[in-house]
Amino acid sequence: MINKVLIANRGEIACRIIHTAKEMGIKTVAVYSDADRNAQHVLQADEAVHIGGSASADSYLRAERIIEAAQRTGADAVHPGYGFLSENETFAEALAHAGLIFVGPPVAAIQAMGSKSAAKTIMEKAGVPLVPGYHGDDQSDALLRAETEKMGYPVLLKAAYGGGGKGMRIVNSAAEFDEALASARREAKAAFSNDKMLVEKYIRQPRHVEIQVFCDQHGNALYLAERDCSVQRRHQKVIEEAPAPGLSAETRKAMGESAVRAAQAIDYVGAGTVEFLLDADENFYFMEMNTRLQVEHPVTELITGIDLVDWQLRVAGGEALPLQQDEIELDGHAFEARIYAENADDNFMPSTGVLKHLAFPAESPYVRIDTGVVQGDEVTTYYDPMIAKLIVWDEDRDSALRRLQLALRDTHIVGVTTNTDYLHRIASHPEFKKANVSTHFIEEYQSDLATQRHEAEVLDALAIAAVASVQHDLDVTDPSPWAASTAPGLNGWQMNSPAQRFVALRNGEDLHQLTLSAMVHSGSASFMVEELQREVSLNTDQTAVVQGRRLGAQTVITDTEVVVFTAEGRYAFERFDPLAELAHEEEAGTMTAPMNGTIVAVNVAAGDAVKEGQALVVMEAMKMEYTIRAPFDGTVEQVFFQAGELVSDGAELVSLSEHDA
Repeated sequence: MINKVLIANRGEIACRIIHTAKEMGIKTVAVYSDADRNAQHVLQADEAVHIGGSASADSYLRAERIIEAAQRTGADAVHPGYGFLSENETFAEALAHAGLIFVGPPVAAIQAMGSKSAAKTIMEKAGVPLVPGYHGDDQSDALLRAETEKMGYPVLLKAAYGGGGKGMRIVNSAAEFDEALASARREAKAAFSNDKMLVEKYIRQPRHVEIQVFCDQHGNALYLAERDCSVQRRHQKVIEEAPAPGLSAETRKAMGESAVRAAQAIDYVGAGTVEFLLDADENFYFMEMNTRLQVEHPVTELITGIDLVDWQLRVAGGEALPLQQDEIELDGHAFEARIYAENADDNFMPSTGVLKHLAFPAESPYVRIDTGVVQGDEVTTYYDPMIAKLIVWDEDRDSALRRLQLALRDTHIVGVTTNTDYLHRIASHPEFKKANVSTHFIEEYQSDLATQRHEAEVLDALAIAAVASVQHDLDVTDPSPWAASTAPGLNGWQMNSPAQRFVALRNGEDLHQLTLSAMVHSGSASFMVEELQREVSLNTDQTAVVQGRRLGAQTVITDTEVVVFTAEGRYAFERFDPLAELAHEEEAGTMTAPMNGTIVAVNVAAGDAVKEGQALVVMEAMKMEYTIRAPFDGTVEQVFFQAGELVSDGAELVSLSEHDA
């Protein structure tokens, strides 16, 4: 039995492992970087060891420092979580040499599945169905292009040593191939230190269905049903569910048995996931095997009642699997929504900042929150921008889906832009409700999923924000007794006229300058927002009355914005000071960095003529590449950064002069 485990990870998954380890009576050791010095996983663990700088390469990817920390603290096992070193065979081998238990599969199994091309060869021999593709060692551009043309477009370029959508590109035509291959290679090299690629025939309208497998050191193996992870953006999962809707019992059994054969073919031990593409006729094809715990593992836990981390620790300690295949029972339906700091309306651009307000729905047998942050923590550019995983369960899919919709509305985050409203739009989409999903769901229904605000709802939220803003300022800055003589929280007493206050709020490009007048009816106070012709009162139970209509409304106010949460979603308004100097507007023809990051490629030089849409600069942030393209035909006037340099959000990258029409 393991007595003390070091968690070689951070954030949500580190906290998740610590929780189960403590329930099992196992002591825990956290490791942390400079940026994570006060992180939750550090505070929750029994011990914590500093291992380096904020960047992953200086800390969580430093195997020797993690091993040293384990030895210093007397840990007898290391749990890698997911990401970082979780699928690194060199790390697993080094742990074995150091006499430490790796809570994961044998080194040979990681090696076998670490290369997607080698894995497919093994799977073919094991009788696991494969998607047509090229997985060879010859990596010349010419051969990859030739193999692609032999297969026929569209194809999928994938990093042979990777995952999470990094180093992956869909190529629809020969004209796109060279740029897509170069970009995918760069991203793979940066993320996995290996730019080897494989090419697969791209299956249209597929579902992404994966099987959770578990094997012990005594030859026992089983599968724990499946998860449907079809809804994805940038090839990264957004909402997952278990079991997969509409899957026949026969297909579930066939997929499960194929997944077990895949695991047994490489003498697997521990928790693993075999990922398949499933077409409309329930034909399935092996994609890859992840030799670790998956981000979406909680949905499997909720429908099976099994703690997968508990099983991981027991199997790593030499115990046999607690159950046999015929003892696995499924109960109900579960969804997981990944809550990210990102702007879904701006190509899912990651958002950084301090979590000034963070409130989740209450946990219960129906709702579970897995997170590694609390209010006041910062989302930085150093790590993945996931804030939390919201997991819900109920007896059937429709009931669980309603739970998910309500829980998303009860998730209130201020300080960074998040995807909670976007997730709610997905969960509320008619086709998602009917389980008509594929890996192209977001692309196919992009216009439906974009933010669509009804004017009346926006004006209601604006009126609520105006009243909340004035009340907040008075509570903070003005203890004058005039407030009591007019209405609670609103002063500005004037002879023979109602008390008035003025507030300016910006909503996107629209600036609203509003006048608020206090009103008292039978002892109850309300406020008329004159320009909007809306009478508003705010209650202490997080409700508001707007023109006689009572609705749920929570307001959160910071120095710079007022955020209103209603049943219709999140509305953010900038608190505008008319006397403050307006920020200067960017000059036409200026290309700026969309966020903090690193320049990885500069494709132009001063004096170059460029076409609209041409790739000018490629930058990397949060382990993903972003291409800055020319907005019009023009000539490059100046390039301000070189490859390898760090840039800040909003920094000018390239200036162009526009060609005359």
